[in-house]
Amino acid sequence: MANSSSQRRALVVQHNFSPFSNKLVQAGYVDTEQMQQALVESRKSGKPLTEVLETLTGRQLPADLLRQYKKQQLFELKILYGVESLDPELNQISNNQLSQLIDTLIPVDICRRYRLIPLSRSNTEPPFVLVAMVNPDDLAAQDDLNRILRPQGLGLQRMVITAEDYQRLISQYLDEQVERQKILELQSKVDVKADLEGLEYLDLEEPEDDSEANLDAALQDPEAAPVIALVNKILVKALQEGVSDIHIEPQEESLRIRFRKDGVLREAFDPLPKKIVPSVTARFKIIASLDIAERRQPQDGRIRRIFDGRKVDFRVSTLPSRYGEKVVLRILDNSATQLGLDKLIADPETLSIVQDMVKRPFGLILVTGPTGSGKTTTLYSALSERNDPGVNISTAEDPIEYSLPGITQVQVIREKGMDFASILRAFLRQDPDVILVGETRDRETAKTAIEAALTGHLVLTTLHTNDAASAIARLEEMGVESFMVSSSLIGVLAQRLMRRVCQTCRIPYTPTAEELARFGLSTSRDSDISIYKANTLHQDEFQAQKEAGTLCPACKGVGYKGRCGVYEVMRVTERLQTLITEGAPTERIKEVAVEEGMKTLLAYSLNLVHEGMTTLEEVERVTFTDTGLEAELKAKRKSSLTCRVCAAEHKPEWLDCPYCMTPRFQD
Repeated sequence: MANSSSQRRALVVQHNFSPFSNKLVQAGYVDTEQMQQALVESRKSGKPLTEVLETLTGRQLPADLLRQYKKQQLFELKILYGVESLDPELNQISNNQLSQLIDTLIPVDICRRYRLIPLSRSNTEPPFVLVAMVNPDDLAAQDDLNRILRPQGLGLQRMVITAEDYQRLISQYLDEQVERQKILELQSKVDVKADLEGLEYLDLEEPEDDSEANLDAALQDPEAAPVIALVNKILVKALQEGVSDIHIEPQEESLRIRFRKDGVLREAFDPLPKKIVPSVTARFKIIASLDIAERRQPQDGRIRRIFDGRKVDFRVSTLPSRYGEKVVLRILDNSATQLGLDKLIADPETLSIVQDMVKRPFGLILVTGPTGSGKTTTLYSALSERNDPGVNISTAEDPIEYSLPGITQVQVIREKGMDFASILRAFLRQDPDVILVGETRDRETAKTAIEAALTGHLVLTTLHTNDAASAIARLEEMGVESFMVSSSLIGVLAQRLMRRVCQTCRIPYTPTAEELARFGLSTSRDSDISIYKANTLHQDEFQAQKEAGTLCPACKGVGYKGRCGVYEVMRVTERLQTLITEGAPTERIKEVAVEEGMKTLLAYSLNLVHEGMTTLEEVERVTFTDTGLEAELKAKRKSSLTCRVCAAEHKPEWLDCPYCMTPRFQD
C-alpha cells in the first residue's frame, strides 16, 4: 500500500499538476491519466475543472475539495490580473444595491456583453463604482465603463470574479427582473379585478368639467373607483403602445379587451370578470357623453383626453350584442400623423400622377378602400397640397379627424338635418375652390358632389370599394348616370395599409419558383432580388426570448413595425371615358386601365416586397386577389412581342402568330 501511494506521488510530480490537482490524485479521487484528460478538456471547452472531473468520473466532489479549488482559483486570478478577487460566499453582496446600479447606471446589456457586475458605489472623494469582472484586463469593457461613469463624476475600481460566480449573480438579477415584471403585469390586470370583487355599486359620476381630462394625472389618482382606474389603464396602455383601435368585447364568461396595432388585433389583457361588463360599458358611455340608459340601439360619441402633453381624441361606437354592449374606440392622434402625399406614397411615378390630379382646377377625385385603410389621411394630405391663402377649402366630415389651419371644417349632425348632401349644397353658396366630402354613401350626396365637380370645383371624397375600377360600378349602383361620372371623374385612388417588415430583424431568403408563380412572377426575372420575411416568433419562442432579454429592440418579437401604403391610381383617359359612358363591366375597365399604365394594388405591393419594405405573406393577407393577378397577366400577355409557343418575333398589329398560328390574345 505504501508503495502504491509513493508511486502516485511520483507520477504527480512528473506531470507537474497544480496543488489542487495533486491533492485529488493523492486522495485517489482520480488517476493521473484522468486528471491529464480533464485538464485538456477544461482548457479546450472553457468549463471549470471541477465540472469536467465530475462528468468524467460520474462522482460528485466533496464540499471541502470544491472550497479548496475555489480558493486556489481566486488566488491565481488575483495574481494573474493584479486586482483583488471577489468570493460571493465570503463577501456579503447587497442584491438591492446591485439591481439599482444595473437599472440606473450600468445597463444589463453591458454587463452581459463583457461579463461584469456592478457591486457598490462609494461615497469617498473622488467617488467610484466597484465592478467585478471575469476579465478585468478587457480594454473595450473599461472604455465603455469609463464612457458611462465619467460624465457622472465617477471613477472605476475593478475586481476579478470567477465565471461561475458572475453567471450566478447575473442570473439572479434576471430572475428578479422577470418576477418584478410579472408583478407589474399582475398589478395592471389582476389588482383591478381584485378591487372589483364584492362591489355592488360603483361611483361613475363624472367631474363637472372633464372635457379634456389629463390621463397621466388620472392614472395616478389613488381615490379613483376601480372601474374608472381600469378604463384609464386601458386608454393609457393603448396610447403607450401606439395602437389604432380598442375593442371592449363582452363574452359569455368574461370581458375581452383587444388592441389593433398595424392592422392586426391581439389580446391586451387577460380576460376580466363577466360581472364588470355593465360598469365598464357605462363608464365608457359616460365619458363619451352617450346615453347610459339606452342599451338597445347603437350610439356614437367622442372622448378627448390629454396624454403626455398632447390632445388625443377617441371616436367611440357602441353596439348591442348577445352578451352585452360592445365598445370600439378609434384613436385619433393628430400629433402622430404626418400629412403630405410625399410622406405616404413611396413610388415616384404614382406620387407624380396623384399630385397632378390634385392640382386640377375642377373635377372629382375618389379615394377608395375598406375601413381603416388610411383614406382620410390621404384626403388631408391632398388638401395640404392645395392649402394656400388664395384657395378656399371646405370640408364636410363625420367626424372631424384632423384639424388643418386655413380651411373650413363642418361636422355632420344628422339629428339636426346636417347630412353630407345638405352641407355640400350649402358649400356651393360659399364660393369654394376645393371641397372634401368625408364619405359618399347615398345617391343624393353622390349626385351633388358630381354636380359640384361639373360646375368648376375640385371635389375629393371616399367610397368603400375593393379597387379603383369598382368605384364606377358603385356610383352606378347609387343611381348616378354613366355620362355624369365619365365627364366629371378625374381619377380614382384605391389604397390599403400593409405592415412594414422590421428592418432590424428581417430574414433574407430566396423564394421558390412556386411561390413566385403564385404571384405572377417569373424565376428568371426575380430570382436575384432580395426578398425578406418577418422574424415572427411563436408564443414559446417569444416568452423564452422575453425572459432572456433578447427580443428585437425595434419590433419586440412581432416581426413587423409600422405600416406603409399600397396604392392603385386609375387616371381617367379618353378611352376609359368612352368605356364608362358605354357602361362597360368592371373587368373590362380594369383591363384597359392596366394596359394604359395603371399599377394595380398587387403590382405596387410586390414592388414593396422587392424593395425589402414588406413580405409576400403581407401581400397575400392584404392585396392578393385573383382579379388583380388576372389583370396583371393579361397586360403582360398583350404587351408581349414574342410568340408564347414558338418564340417567333411578332409585330404589334398581328393578332395570330403567322408561323404556328397561335392566337396572341388568349384569356
